[in-house]
Amino acid sequence: MAEPVSATVHIDAPAEQVWAMVTDLPRMAEWSPENTGGAWSSGAKGAALGARFKGTNTSGKRSWKTVSKVTACDAPTYFAFDTMVGPVSFARWSYRIAPSAGGGCDVTEQWDDKRWGPFFALSTLATGVKDRATLTQSSIETTLANLKAAAER
Repeated sequence: MAEPVSATVHIDAPAEQVWAMVTDLPRMAEWSPENTGGAWSSGAKGAALGARFKGTNTSGKRSWKTVSKVTACDAPTYFAFDTMVGPVSFARWSYRIAPSAGGGCDVTEQWDDKRWGPFFALSTLATGVKDRATLTQSSIETTLANLKAAAER
């Protein structure tokens, strides 16, 4: 498995506000250049440990859907979920939100690539992305910049 990909940004907004934005799945499309939104599923109504949701994504001319499961939900400091293929996790996305001494908070978005063997080929086929780490680094930086702009409005 590859090294995690991450970026951190300071946001001049309370951690609780940023937490609410990050866990509002349909709004993720406002910030992410790849994710076009999500919806809670299997009876889930919001962020909670074990909750599942479906996401939609695009890259170039390709689009695909994902199923994810919340693996950590510690409001307002940590939210993580695994993107699944059946019972197998092939990526973990996480958001660490740390209040800053000078006000606001520092937000770190991280992607842990858990793909192996056939999942590399399946991922490339579904998304058309050969260098997932490089694209994800850029995507995380864009997402955080857009999240910052929205939270500070």
